[in-house]
Amino acid sequence: MRVVVQRSKQAQVEIQGKIHGQIHHGFVLLVGFTDGDGEEEINYCANKISKLRIFADEAGKLNQSLSQVKGSVLSISQFTLYADTKKGNRPGFSRAQEPQKAAENYDRFNQELRERGIEVQTGIFGADMQVSLVNDGPVTIIYDTAEN
Repeated sequence: MRVVVQRSKQAQVEIQGKIHGQIHHGFVLLVGFTDGDGEEEINYCANKISKLRIFADEAGKLNQSLSQVKGSVLSISQFTLYADTKKGNRPGFSRAQEPQKAAENYDRFNQELRERGIEVQTGIFGADMQVSLVNDGPVTIIYDTAEN
């Protein structure tokens, strides 16, 4: 499982010209799954992200979590996080988890975040989405469960 976390001042996802999800302050998560990913990877990432301290405290130190700053999450499914770019110029996506299982894992991951008290907005799995955000910092953190 890979999750790209971007600290954001505001973000939204549009689908077919309509806003589907929107946050004002928090994290934009780009979420991808590969074969074998399941509960263990979902719990690991949800736990790490829910406790991630990358918001400034009064001294300007990155020391506060999403809940401490009353932030939200905009979660976007993104199978292209598992693009294979080693050969040629057209990426391959065979390392991405098959869509039905990935959709189930994506829904479970978002539910895990909600169960940790986080407000979660989402796109639609598999849809053509336009995501816009103001990256705050910029601060970007990448979680890859194959590397922990």
